[in-house]
Amino acid sequence: MTWSEKWELLQPECWNTLYMVGWSTFIAVIAGLPLGILLVLTERGGLLQNVVVNKVLGQVVNITRSMPFIILMVALTNFTRLVTGTSIGRDAAIVPLAIGAIPFFARLVETAVREVDGGLVEAVQSMGGNTLTIVRKVLVPEALPSLIASTTTTVVALIGYSAMAGTVGAGGLGDLAVRYGYQRFETGLMWVIVAILAVVITVIQFAGDLAARSLHSRGARSGPAPRLRLLKAKEPAAADIGKVA
Repeated sequence: MTWSEKWELLQPECWNTLYMVGWSTFIAVIAGLPLGILLVLTERGGLLQNVVVNKVLGQVVNITRSMPFIILMVALTNFTRLVTGTSIGRDAAIVPLAIGAIPFFARLVETAVREVDGGLVEAVQSMGGNTLTIVRKVLVPEALPSLIASTTTTVVALIGYSAMAGTVGAGGLGDLAVRYGYQRFETGLMWVIVAILAVVITVIQFAGDLAARSLHSRGARSGPAPRLRLLKAKEPAAADIGKVA
């Protein structure tokens, strides 16, 4: 097989992989972000403490995460066909990819949100802020660098999942590697695919780390929620004046 023939095969499958990973990442972030925040809010001592809801959500997330992706993909065949009208192809692959990534991303979000300083939450509560305000103004902005890093980790994981999806006719670089690299013994094409995936993952990881570091350093320079810190600084001063009086 000549390089021109390999390129003709690689070009469309590269776009198929990016298509599957892009849409599944978008769905995972849209669904996983509120799920991860809800896991934090409903835990014991949380703003919306509800042990039953927290345990149920936690078990669903754990069960989905513990299932190997290839098994999850097969188990969701009927659901995928119901949603997309087919169980083969790149559109069909998005369904199990997204469902597999949602709990993965939700756990990363849960870890990121838990790292937010509880003093900021208490300050907003003292000013009469409700739960939605705390989530929008404190939890998400303060956890944003970690959320960017979590999204990067999810994208890298989905690239690996998409390669597995290729084994059941989903298309993409995984499908090409199996059909030509394995079944037709095109070792050269196999190593080209490995190199492409390595480059793509490296670029994505670098971009994600750069964005996370930029946000983190910007937050370190400006300080987290300066107005809230100013409010907390004024309260002890007022108390001291009262003592002197």
